[in-house]
Amino acid sequence: MMKIIAVIPARYQASRFPGKLMQMLGDKTVISTTYDNVVETKLFDEVFVATDSEIIFTEIEKNGGNAVMTGLHETGSDRIAEAVQDIDCDIVVNVQGDEPFLKTDPLKQLIQVFREDENKEISLASLKIKLTEQEEIENPNNVKVITDLEGFALYFSRSVIPYHREKSVDACYFKHIGVYAFRKEALLKFAQLEMSPLENLEKIECIRYLEHGMKIKMIETDFVGVGIDVPEDLEKARNILNGNI
Repeated sequence: MMKIIAVIPARYQASRFPGKLMQMLGDKTVISTTYDNVVETKLFDEVFVATDSEIIFTEIEKNGGNAVMTGLHETGSDRIAEAVQDIDCDIVVNVQGDEPFLKTDPLKQLIQVFREDENKEISLASLKIKLTEQEEIENPNNVKVITDLEGFALYFSRSVIPYHREKSVDACYFKHIGVYAFRKEALLKFAQLEMSPLENLEKIECIRYLEHGMKIKMIETDFVGVGIDVPEDLEKARNILNGNI
């Protein structure tokens, strides 16, 4: 029986919206809302917040949640790896702390990847969503992913991939959504590896897995979360909570 946990990496400082996770969303903070919503999916044996902030740690603990203090890390994978090294589990699902409104179906699909992977060949699974607007396709903040015929990631890039040379063939573009499910051993291995050259060039952490030969299964979704990156996003989230959208 696989033990499946969720870990929510949570930094207090954010370049575009410092302290966003401690902003109020209804009668709870953003991070507490996210935590409670993850618990309510009932998909996980345990749920943890991994943070380098005493403020966030205290917020979760005082509300009866599980929090783990970590050091400073450049990537979410490194932070989660430190958090889970002494936790008994098989699969770790990374849920973004600044996306409080979850849908369970994409999370179920990620977990199912490992239930069907009897030979334990897959290191991690992640989500992708189709892009149709040219502006979104060309935006370097949208990480694009291309896969092989079985849905395994070949490469991630901020550039437009694939290049649409043959105009008689329709091009399909997918954005990578940074929700991951990891085998614990793959996550711990990632944290022991130095940042790879292409990862350093593109600043996309999942490239490190590919450069070291690990398999990433991509699952297509149509779910667009409400990521709170700037104050305007918080207002949108409040309107959703109040039923105004």
